[in-house]
Order: sequence, then C-alpha cells, then structure tokens
Amino acid sequence: MKRELGIARCGLACCLCSENTQCKGCKRDGFKELSWCKDAEWCEVRKCVISKGLRGCYECEPKGCCKGLLADKIKPRAFSEFAGRYGLDELLDCLERNEQAGIVYHREGIIGDYDDFDDIEALIDFIRKGKR
Repeated sequence: MKRELGIARCGLACCLCSENTQCKGCKRDGFKELSWCKDAEWCEVRKCVISKGLRGCYECEPKGCCKGLLADKIKPRAFSEFAGRYGLDELLDCLERNEQAGIVYHREGIIGDYDDFDDIEALIDFIRKGKR
C-alpha cells in the first residue's frame, strides 16, 4: 500500500492502485501537473471538486451525486460515502488492514475484491469488516 497517495477525489483508492506506475495520485501536488494522467482533462469529478474547493466527493453535499465515474461505478461511491461517514484515516486504515489480510484491490486489470458488489451498504460493511 502506498498510503501517501491516499484516496482520489472520486473515492478510488490511489493508495492501492497498481495500474499506472507513473501516477502520482489524484490529489498529489494539487493535481496541477497533469502530464502523467491521461484522464485529467475529461474527469468530470476532478473538475467539480476543484471548482467547489473540496478535497473529494466525500466532502460534498448532497450525498448521492452520480457525476462522471460515479454514474456507473459503485466502488468510488462507496469509498466516498465511507470517507464521509468515518473519515479518510479510517478508510485508509481499513484498506491497509484488508490488504494485509489478503483482500486485493486489483486482481484482474482494475477488477478486484471490492468490485463484486451491487449494494453500497454491503460494500461499506465489507470495507469495515474485511469479510462478507
């Protein structure tokens, strides 16, 4: 786990991502130097959060927004909701504990153990307990 990369503005776990080794994390250095991020120019969540002066969707109201990536992906919505309820440090602590227990963020491409859910509350419970 690369805890220093934290959680992306949309809620995805940059700290556990293994897909882009050049990535510096969604929020690192204010996410202003964009050469390493192929998605920065079109990321609706990034633009929204920056325009509101927030650190991430987890600080936004109303809850339940489904802009951009959040429209069809349950994982970032659940991670954002978790961070909003319990805080970023608690989310990072749970993710680190889960990783040490063998829970995998990216098992095949970008699909892992946190992706086999269709209910946000069930995924939040899985994050907290590390088991179904």
